[in-house]
Amino acid sequence: MRFSDDRPIFVQIAELFADDIVAGRIPPGARLPSARDIAASLEVNPNTAARALQALAESGVARAERGTGYYVLDDGAKTARDVKRSRFLGEDVPRLFRSMEDLGVSFEEIESLWRRRGESPAAGASPRDASSAGKDGQS
Repeated sequence: MRFSDDRPIFVQIAELFADDIVAGRIPPGARLPSARDIAASLEVNPNTAARALQALAESGVARAERGTGYYVLDDGAKTARDVKRSRFLGEDVPRLFRSMEDLGVSFEEIESLWRRRGESPAAGASPRDASSAGKDGQS
């Protein structure tokens, strides 16, 4: 998997798992892979993988059970969605607004694109659909 330089790798790994939890690919109560398994599949240091799991626990998405690993909390998906939504509204939307202003893009153009998003097969595809593939090193 390729990681970007804009955020620490452990944060990016935690976000991959949070995305899978929000999407329901990892259900409430499910055991998350061990730090060793994550490290091996993503080709990162085991300490980096352990920090990602710890970050999920600290954010209220997962819980650590001594000796057995990390498990998704019952409300982990809601918590992860709330964190992601807050980040989107606080970081991504202002960035979008700046780009819209710089490029002279109107809200009407954005709304038109939004309404047409489901018209073609490629329009509904998301680059994050491959996030689960990234966990096995197939990115």
